[in-house]
Amino acid sequence: MHEKDRHRVILSAVQDRSLVTVIDLCSLTGASEATIRRDIHTLDDQKRLRRVRGGAEAITSKPFVGLAGRPFSVNETMNIAEKQAIAAAAVEMCDDGEPIIINGGTTTFQMVHPLASRRVQVFTNSFPIAEHLLKNTQNTVMLSGGIIYREQNIILSPFDNDVTRNFYAKRMFMGAQGIGPLGLMEQDPLLIQAEQKLIGQAEELIVLVDSSKFENRSSLVLCPLERIDTIITDEGIDDRTAAMLEAADVSLIVVPIGATQKDGMAS
Repeated sequence: MHEKDRHRVILSAVQDRSLVTVIDLCSLTGASEATIRRDIHTLDDQKRLRRVRGGAEAITSKPFVGLAGRPFSVNETMNIAEKQAIAAAAVEMCDDGEPIIINGGTTTFQMVHPLASRRVQVFTNSFPIAEHLLKNTQNTVMLSGGIIYREQNIILSPFDNDVTRNFYAKRMFMGAQGIGPLGLMEQDPLLIQAEQKLIGQAEELIVLVDSSKFENRSSLVLCPLERIDTIITDEGIDDRTAAMLEAADVSLIVVPIGATQKDGMAS
């Protein structure tokens, strides 16, 4: 991750949680402790945050409650070839006219390009997905209601009686922070609450994750492996992980990296 991107992640994190540790920032950026300490020193000199023992804090109070995790703008630049190939395979599962749910995320966002050749009914909680589909495709689009979280570009509702309960989907396509033996993992309780409502509206759950997500862990489990019907990932998945998914009766689709470029479907 470039310095500019690290600085954006660090500033986002301190506005989200007010006080973050060096270890937290290493986890969010993938950078070393020495690099993060230099970044904090630089941002402190620029008066953009305040350096404290073991981490950093916001200079001003946060304007709104945010979500844990990296911003959409940072995530979308990571593992882009894998995400495009995975998304193209996901769209191959869609039939014209059927209702689907696509949750907000940078891997699921890549579905918008191959969806330009389809006409389906899409329910999403993602601003970027909805905007692109409306401007560039003939698909029907419905947005969920709730609070807009700017950094993740998603809409989440804390209420049970939102429009989500009125939409039925043949399939739901979603990403995840990580996947392990206990199931799908995310970092934020509000995100988990919203995603669980969406999952309940779909017959099939299709998870789109690049192979790096099998190494990620979080303290919060979104749903067990047994709830997942299919996982689409890239060739980086190892045999042990594939065996774990098979034992949970999860169908596995492995796509070659760069498949979308070969087919002329890259954005």
